[in-house]
Amino acid sequence: MKINKIDRKRFRVRNKLKKVSDGSRYRVTIFRSKKNFYAQLIDDKAQKTLVSASSLDKDFEKSQKVNKSDISKKVGEKFAEKANQKNIKKIYFDRGIYKYHGRVKFFAEALREKGLEF
Repeated sequence: MKINKIDRKRFRVRNKLKKVSDGSRYRVTIFRSKKNFYAQLIDDKAQKTLVSASSLDKDFEKSQKVNKSDISKKVGEKFAEKANQKNIKKIYFDRGIYKYHGRVKFFAEALREKGLEF
């Protein structure tokens, strides 16, 4: 079975993170589409999603003229608030196939500002 380039990149990043992780942290995965931004906090041991946030949530207020980078910052702030409510402070950041640049970087900085450590 041949794995395509995107899946190889995704597995490479995720496996490096899992090797370094000691199991006491949860994994934050992201997905960005052309217009929206999604994030999930996953417990790898129980294989369950603990917290999720996206720009399509009902409680997410979206105005007409908003940059995509501003959207990712707001999603990061909402995500961090939900994680703090569940007393989660230490995470590791699975960027997937995306470079740590642009919207991904703004999301990560918003998480750090709200008190999550990675």
